[in-house]
Amino acid sequence: MTVASGTTSTTIDPFGPAVAYLADLDPDWASLITRVGRCGLQPKREREPYEALIRAVAYQQLHARAAEAILNRFLALYTGVSFPSPTSILATDESVLRACGFSAAKVLTIRGIAKGMLDGVVPVRSAALTMTDEELISRLVSLRGIGRWTVEMFLIFTLERPDVLPIGDFGVREGWRVMKSLSRQPLPKELSKIGLAWSPYRSTATWYLWQAAEEFKRLKSK
Repeated sequence: MTVASGTTSTTIDPFGPAVAYLADLDPDWASLITRVGRCGLQPKREREPYEALIRAVAYQQLHARAAEAILNRFLALYTGVSFPSPTSILATDESVLRACGFSAAKVLTIRGIAKGMLDGVVPVRSAALTMTDEELISRLVSLRGIGRWTVEMFLIFTLERPDVLPIGDFGVREGWRVMKSLSRQPLPKELSKIGLAWSPYRSTATWYLWQAAEEFKRLKSK
């Protein structure tokens, strides 16, 4: 968002309040935020839930570059559209999907998401926006191969929910360990309690903890 004032303009940071809140919590948060800089969360708000879920499945347990290559091969199967419809996916032979690089389990999950969209289990975006985080998690984890983490990524990156903390995420727990110079990662239940202090901006906190984990990884590799 840009606000014009005479001949100059100022870009308003949508994460500004969240960043300021976290930086005021303690010196460790302030130091991390100073090193990392502006929050770089980049939601894909134009995506329908079923597309976002399929993309998330493609990235499960894979390096980003490998997942992108598989997704590109998948999308190349369907010409003339930015993303295939559920009907098109279900009409595609499983062996063709496997040839893109998806595992057999991921093919079943992707087909399950497509069927879930047609059956009404996967809501359209307008309906999803009216549902709470827990309502969406409860509904979507009923799909084969969709766990809580996948739905949490959908909540953060597609619906732009501001207060999501994926306590099962390795990078988030590692980021907290690094930031606090701990000998071990917190258990998910421990992180859940710790993270209450970050509410209502736990999605922004999640992003910064990912950066802390990546920063530590880079330093170790040198």
